[in-house]
Amino acid sequence: MKKDKKLIAPSILSADFSNLSKQIRYIEIGGADWIHCDIMDGKFVPNLTFGPLVVKSLKRISNLPLDVHLMIERPENLIDDFISAGADFITVHQEAVVHLHRVINYIKSKNVSAGVSINPSTPLCLVENILEYVDMILIMSVNPGFGGQNFIDSSIKKIETLSEMRETKGLDFYIQVDGGISRTNIKTISNAGCNVFVAGSSIFTSDNISASTAELKNIVN
Repeated sequence: MKKDKKLIAPSILSADFSNLSKQIRYIEIGGADWIHCDIMDGKFVPNLTFGPLVVKSLKRISNLPLDVHLMIERPENLIDDFISAGADFITVHQEAVVHLHRVINYIKSKNVSAGVSINPSTPLCLVENILEYVDMILIMSVNPGFGGQNFIDSSIKKIETLSEMRETKGLDFYIQVDGGISRTNIKTISNAGCNVFVAGSSIFTSDNISASTAELKNIVN
């Protein structure tokens, strides 16, 4: 069952891209479960990151599942490119997609797991009707666009509510949380019902990337 797993997905948004291969190796040693790839277009969010070529490069240097988070306008136009690059999970934003059900079904028809993300100000009711179709819901616990932000405390209630909805409906999808996760709050986030923890700065800016990854994993398991 997805909801019974506790997974660490380091976000390479905070990694040193001049030593990316080495840094990926460090998180692998630390027991990372997925690699989280934040794709930003400078329009949907105020930052520009990278595209399918980097995802393709990651596929060559690691066997970890690639968790691709599309923080872009009209993500349906690039889904095929990221699938071809090797994405194992593709998450789109509720706020960026008009025909969400169609996009989710398209991703899954390509044998790729599909997720939906919501921003801190977006209520859960806007994704309630899609829950039975998704493999994951990503709750943003910071306003998306930049790494290193502080966790928004009101996200805990949103995680708890989503976890209750999952149980009540008898569904099996991951609850992923992204933004401000650290060793000081990850247990509280886990207890609220989170399964997949996206951590960037707390891992990649530490003195020992492997140890920081392992520490987060040990806390929630």
